[in-house]
Amino acid sequence: MGKRDLTGSRIRARRLDCGIGQATLARRVGISPAYLSLIEHNRRSIGGKLLLDIATGLGVEPVTLSPGADMLKVDALNEAAAGFPEAAAGPDDTAQFVGRFPGWADLVVRQHGQIRSLSRLVETLSDRLAHDPQFAASMHEVLSVVTAIRSAAGILTSDVDIEPEWQARFRRNLYEDSRRLAQGMDALVEMLDTGGDLTGGSQSLLPAEELERWLSEKGFHIPELEGPQAMSADELLEQTPQLQRTPALRAFSRAYLQRYRRDAGRVPMNGLMRAMAQETPDPQAIAAELGCDLACVLRRIACMPAESGIGPVGIVLCDASGTLVFRKPVDGFSIPRFGAACPIWPLFQALSRPMAPLVQRLDPAGPRLDRFVAVAISQPTGGTSLRQPQTFEATMLLVADDPHSGFSRAMFSAAADPLKVGSGCRVCSVQDCVARREPSILPGAGGDERGAGHIL
Repeated sequence: MGKRDLTGSRIRARRLDCGIGQATLARRVGISPAYLSLIEHNRRSIGGKLLLDIATGLGVEPVTLSPGADMLKVDALNEAAAGFPEAAAGPDDTAQFVGRFPGWADLVVRQHGQIRSLSRLVETLSDRLAHDPQFAASMHEVLSVVTAIRSAAGILTSDVDIEPEWQARFRRNLYEDSRRLAQGMDALVEMLDTGGDLTGGSQSLLPAEELERWLSEKGFHIPELEGPQAMSADELLEQTPQLQRTPALRAFSRAYLQRYRRDAGRVPMNGLMRAMAQETPDPQAIAAELGCDLACVLRRIACMPAESGIGPVGIVLCDASGTLVFRKPVDGFSIPRFGAACPIWPLFQALSRPMAPLVQRLDPAGPRLDRFVAVAISQPTGGTSLRQPQTFEATMLLVADDPHSGFSRAMFSAAADPLKVGSGCRVCSVQDCVARREPSILPGAGGDERGAGHIL
């Protein structure tokens, strides 16, 4: 019997809740109390007519006792336990805990979900506080207004005689500066309130964020730019008011849509979906067959429609400086929006090996058990004349572990041994990382000199 079969534990819990003795229930069902005891301790499998008879004897629906009713709860508890190995909460105990104490198990699962949500919020806010230039400018404006208010108030409360005309002027300044301070604080609250949530109602701050929100609503697939009857990038832009709010957003969106349209012409979606439906799809083989570069195929895979069945995928692009220029997030793998990302990502390793693809398994640091495969490559961009400098762009496709996806299985079979990575040094829990740039704010994660890597 699998360790996830909690039918016996549920039967025992329900029987005790109903105040029914073991011998009484065994008599109702027509089995011995000893056999019922083995069932309740998950030492005998149960199903079919016997399960129906026990459910009838307890006065409950059979589905409440059936195997698999608590599988998601067991998985969530095992995920929570993996984040705290020192607690010695082994997976063998999880099934018994869920079966005997379903209410407490549900509480732990809910708290684990809240911890995950708060951890993501801390990552986003830490990244925004440390690196967002608009936030720094807003903070400077608030501090400047506070200083002006303090100066005016200090003059008015001093022992120096001030002419009525100047007193009125200082009071007017206080009033105007107070209004500016209130407006500035409202803007800061709204800025922090976004929390990195792409689906929230708060207004985005940067063109990249606004474009990402629009793409997220479309699932990162733009059917208007696909196929022989596709629109041009400019035509779609003219029909999309969300992407025209500012000149910067319009320019940023036009560049992305133009590239998407070029990629769609080089790698038609119908052909890509047929190739990805093979038993072991290989992005590099697909690129060779279509006569295009690997980075283009990776970008096209990242924007395949949800019904393609390839499973969860994300993508990250950076320029030669290591600055992230585009991202499609994937659940379970945190990608910073503003600051520097984890320096040991294959995305950055690829920059030192142009045109050489990297395939690497990644285990993100944190309490979750998510696993990914990264396919990365760095390719030259620009530099159309000898007088121009050669620039590079790195692309990293993130493929989540999904047993139902042939693409995921193929990538995991081709990947190297797992590499533990974080999202960025400030919120990374990996201890003794050789690439750490700054101490982590998380406890026990190299926050002092012993785990400082090459911090200067």
